[in-house]
Amino acid sequence: MIMTKSDINQRLMKKYYFLLLLLLIPAKAFAICPVCTAAALAGVGLSRWLGIDDTISGLWIGGLVVSTTLWTISWLTSKKIVFPLRGALVSVVYYASVLIPFWKSDIIGHPKNVFFGIDKLLLGIVLGSIVFYLGSIIYLKIKEKNDGHAQFPFQKLVLTLGPLIILSIALYFITKYVRVF
Repeated sequence: MIMTKSDINQRLMKKYYFLLLLLLIPAKAFAICPVCTAAALAGVGLSRWLGIDDTISGLWIGGLVVSTTLWTISWLTSKKIVFPLRGALVSVVYYASVLIPFWKSDIIGHPKNVFFGIDKLLLGIVLGSIVFYLGSIIYLKIKEKNDGHAQFPFQKLVLTLGPLIILSIALYFITKYVRVF
């Protein structure tokens, strides 16, 4: 039996969705849970697959990096692994592991991929990082004021991913209708 390119793509997509499903099943809840990380990862993959603007892809990449950083710091804390500048070091390692390959492959720094004179992907990563981090802080403050409990189901998802979704929609329209190079 000869497989066509379409058959191969279908099989690959089934495997991709299966692996994605496995990522959505958290083994243990951390400060920023694996579900949030998997959702951010799914957003990156989906936006790239659909050909969405790099600014929006960058939002989700930034959210993913912040989520992974917070998750790692939480894991290190649970294992009682403490060292100087732990948070800063973990952040630098994760951002470097994302930004350096993008820069080396000319995905970041392409002169025709700018918005307001700033690289689209880099702008998105910065905005996504800020918005996801602020959403996480707000979630933790609300939880703290509510005796360690969320005020409604999936509050963590709403407060961390909600702003990314809203900003994605806003940037979609801005990048679609405003051409600033």
